[in-house]
Amino acid sequence: ANKFYKFAAERMARWGIENVRIMRADAEFFVKKQLAPNTLSALHVYHPDPWPKKRHHKRRLIQPLFVDAAVKALKPGARFALQTDHEEYGEQIREVILAHKLLQKTPYENAHFGTENAQVQTNFEIKYLREGRKIYRLAAIKVE
Repeated sequence: ANKFYKFAAERMARWGIENVRIMRADAEFFVKKQLAPNTLSALHVYHPDPWPKKRHHKRRLIQPLFVDAAVKALKPGARFALQTDHEEYGEQIREVILAHKLLQKTPYENAHFGTENAQVQTNFEIKYLREGRKIYRLAAIKVE
């Protein structure tokens, strides 16, 4: 929705953060079709839609073809971090990420990438932690 895009853009401007680009677009299309190879130092995906019904799992963002495109866009040594509150989707994410030959699991916490104390405090994260939900996190680096 436009309100989230505007909120994020205003927050980055207020904080004086200039190394962020915000785009309102479909993440799958953006990563697969818009990103040049070896350009990202990090890619973070927070709380993608879990599409919980089995017949809808094909709509999930984290699938092998998406991960292939993401890895292509990552520079060697770049970080791919993901989090969800959906346990089963978290397992699927783990399987897909760890099965990729160019990704190697790394500690989730990394202050350089904004994930200090295992929290980034997205609106979803704040809401879900208040509700007592568990957050499933995974980070990997691109190796070559």
